[in-house]
Amino acid sequence: MSDLLKSIPMPAELRQMSRSEQKNVAKAVRHFLLETVSRTGGHLSSCLGAVELTVALHAVFNTPDDRLVWDVGHQAYPHKILTGRGARFPQLRIRDGLSGFLKRDESPYDSFGAGHSSTSISAGLGMAVAARLEHKSRQVVAIIGDGAMTAGLAYEALNNGGVLDADLLVVLNDNEMSISPNVGAVSRYLTRILSGRLYNTVREGAGQALSFVPPLRELARKAEEGVKGLVTPGALFEEMGFHYFGPIDGHDLDALIPTLENLKKIRGPRLLHVITKKGKGYGPAELDPCGYHGVTPFNRSDGRMAKKSAGAPSYTQVFGDWLCEKGAAEKHLVAITPAMREGSGLVRFEQLFPERYFDVGIAEQHAVTFAAGLACDGIHPVVAIYSTFLQRAYDQLLHDVAIQNLPVLFAIDRAGLVGADGATHQGAFDIAYARCIPNLVIMAPKDEQEMRDMLNTGFAWQGPALVRYPRDNGLGVALDRDLSRQIPVGKAEILRKGKDLAILAFGTRAAAAMAAGETLDATVVNMRFVKPLDTELLTSLAQTHRAFLTVEEGARMGGAGSAVAEFLLNEGVVVPMRLLGLPDIFIEQGDAGRWLADLGLDAAGIEKSGRELLTLLAPSPVRA
Repeated sequence: MSDLLKSIPMPAELRQMSRSEQKNVAKAVRHFLLETVSRTGGHLSSCLGAVELTVALHAVFNTPDDRLVWDVGHQAYPHKILTGRGARFPQLRIRDGLSGFLKRDESPYDSFGAGHSSTSISAGLGMAVAARLEHKSRQVVAIIGDGAMTAGLAYEALNNGGVLDADLLVVLNDNEMSISPNVGAVSRYLTRILSGRLYNTVREGAGQALSFVPPLRELARKAEEGVKGLVTPGALFEEMGFHYFGPIDGHDLDALIPTLENLKKIRGPRLLHVITKKGKGYGPAELDPCGYHGVTPFNRSDGRMAKKSAGAPSYTQVFGDWLCEKGAAEKHLVAITPAMREGSGLVRFEQLFPERYFDVGIAEQHAVTFAAGLACDGIHPVVAIYSTFLQRAYDQLLHDVAIQNLPVLFAIDRAGLVGADGATHQGAFDIAYARCIPNLVIMAPKDEQEMRDMLNTGFAWQGPALVRYPRDNGLGVALDRDLSRQIPVGKAEILRKGKDLAILAFGTRAAAAMAAGETLDATVVNMRFVKPLDTELLTSLAQTHRAFLTVEEGARMGGAGSAVAEFLLNEGVVVPMRLLGLPDIFIEQGDAGRWLADLGLDAAGIEKSGRELLTLLAPSPVRA
């Protein structure tokens, strides 16, 4: 263990330290964070901005008995370092290593698992109500970033929290100055006053006295809100039933700790608004907080990240290029993203067509229904969204788009295994949850050219269409940029003709299936469409082959292989089958290629399953 790590205490020790010692701990955490993440990669700028806030929270609250409920996890590395996990940081985000997000089974200090945004207030409210029902005095603090405040879930929780009058403290970590005015001495002074015992004792006493004269109490309440509204941006939160405090400098422990100590003594729903700076303490990250949000290993001295080796473009890049080309040709095309401009490859489209680019914030439900509204009046939306995030808009996909059969194209990035982000981000379920929806066309390309053709096909389709593709690089095939190239809807293609065994591959597992098919002398089919299936081809193959092996990089239960089995069963066609896909578990972080091999979804695994299936079909030897 390094001397630097030894200097970082556990929370119980931190609470016994002087203020100057606590400031030194914050410096050590920031130093250690830079030292380790520069070697491992991971989330950086948001974590750097949350160092002092994390130190203050653990210094004031009796964790883990008091609950700290972090939102997402992008800002939680300092929390992990302060709770005894620093020694595991060299294994950050690798298989069997330290998760990049919050996990209840990783530490008792992780009170709620989180990888998706905007869950902290709802979860914290549940914990606060549980404490009340169990007559426990524990404190509950939900820490949410301002980006996560763009999601409706956060406001649903605030709305309910004010009504329930729960003992919940929400800390709004505003790291973009998007809500607040500048932080200064007046703001800091007012926050200290508003959170102090004298002010709140008078406030509560006056409320009790005036409760006997309701008109005067209402007048006093409005007067108080009016005065606070002149100097604070918290009127919205006050109207929702939360006592608002702030804004306050989130890097000033001399302000943070006394304010949190004061707020700890106040009952009911409270919201503390803190201002932090993304990338705080590291120049390159301060100048480019978005670029250093999620980093690959980098040189600490100048901030330069390791360059990726040149090769085939990623599927995300192929999508971004297609979108720009299609946008130039189709004036009614618009692009929508729920706060994933860079991740979904939309940067250039925004630059070229700013009036047709819509980042709706972390609001997947709104993104899909917004697209439905556009489609109703002649605009053709392309919704670029990760597989794992489309889950959050399932009702909108079904109710607002599919039932009305609206022409919305969904470009589903990160379909399949995603590597370091782990269970919360694996694109394992989109086929299973989408294929039961009527009117929806679902496509999975084998390579980047077929992806472009499918995007053309989906855009031309007069109803909802979904193209799913991985976060990987393509295969390096030469691209034909003809925007009129399409694929007949519901038609598969035979890549290789063989005998006995037909391997039915969905999506980018087709290349591995081809390699296995060569060894097995099997027929290999690029199915292309999960929905509608090429039932004519399936019927024909069932008459000429002894067994089917389906392969997909998605959940096996309810997936594409299940769709094939359902069709054959309903037609009364009996064909021995084996379905290869992701098993009925949540797959943790780790190299995607290694996971695919371990799960039998690489070429060797497909070949092994094919041989086993053929062996089962072989006639038993006749005994002499």
